[in-house]
Amino acid sequence: MKLPSFAVIGAGNGGQAMAAHLSLMGFSVNLYNRTYEKLIQILNNGGIYLEGPTNGFGEINKITDDIEEAISNVDIIMVTIPASGHSDIAYEMLPYLKSGQIIVLNPGRTFGAIEFYNIIIKRNDIDVTISETDTFIYACRSNNGVAKIYRIKDVVSLAAIPSWRTNYVVNLLNLAYTQIIPAENVLVTSLNNIGSIFHPTPTLLNSARIETTDGNFQYYLEGISPSVAKILERIDKERIAVAHALGVNAVTALDWLKETYGSHGDNLYEAIQDTDAYRGLSAPKTLECRYIFEDVPMSLVPISSIGKQLGIPTHTIDSVIHLASCMHEKNYWKIGRTAQKLGLEGKSADEIRNIACGVKEEITVA
Repeated sequence: MKLPSFAVIGAGNGGQAMAAHLSLMGFSVNLYNRTYEKLIQILNNGGIYLEGPTNGFGEINKITDDIEEAISNVDIIMVTIPASGHSDIAYEMLPYLKSGQIIVLNPGRTFGAIEFYNIIIKRNDIDVTISETDTFIYACRSNNGVAKIYRIKDVVSLAAIPSWRTNYVVNLLNLAYTQIIPAENVLVTSLNNIGSIFHPTPTLLNSARIETTDGNFQYYLEGISPSVAKILERIDKERIAVAHALGVNAVTALDWLKETYGSHGDNLYEAIQDTDAYRGLSAPKTLECRYIFEDVPMSLVPISSIGKQLGIPTHTIDSVIHLASCMHEKNYWKIGRTAQKLGLEGKSADEIRNIACGVKEEITVA
């Protein structure tokens, strides 16, 4: 069987790790980044050095800041940029996409595939499959052409729009990642977005520590204390409640740690402390990080927005959004993925499920 070719969009922590790993597994990989300066060292090397479970030098087929050059004639486009950039990159790709290509948001955060789909369908002359994962497959860090993978997750769920194409996408990706399994639809992957639990709140509650130490502490093992974990558990309950209102049997953060990393504990704090993959993962060096500017508007805001529409209170989530807005002096409610922006305003739970499955319905996007 001919191996699929890949384009990795974004040369950040995840993008560099993914591009190098795919290359070392024998796949042809193009790497795109909007900012050329971030590609210079990789260009000089001709690829990326990878450390971790797989060690070696991953040669990259094309290293470019030209989106057309990056995605032309590849089979699978792996988007690894922050979800706050999904809309922009979708419009950048739009003129150059070809029928049969698969786009994978790694991850979509919350309703990323729906946002992307609403943009891509503006071209009615192509048939492209949009899909998203519920989490990023690697726990990793990368810098200047050197990537380190701390752990590859045991299980990653994926769903496509339309949902009946999910198994096709999963089967193709299983040539590289046997960890990827099918989810029922993109509501499942979106509402099992555990980044919404583990990213914004610990960052906000450790803000003084991040600013005074440049993030020189272990983010999960030291930054999530028993008290912080209690707040995360409350946010998790609100996420689960919104998911249930949409007919999604979402996994709790505690069960997710067990399924993904084999972690154990009677509560979230104990399970996090039992997660070997988190050892050595440092905190962000600054509060201007994707744990806030990505996860608040693209994870927490849509959960809150849909919750309000369905009559589900999200008081703790709303508090985190408000605090982040104050800290960054930005209105994340306005910036974020609201029901209105997603074309879901006024829709019932059944109608939202139909849209998530790709059932044709008139959608008005703000």
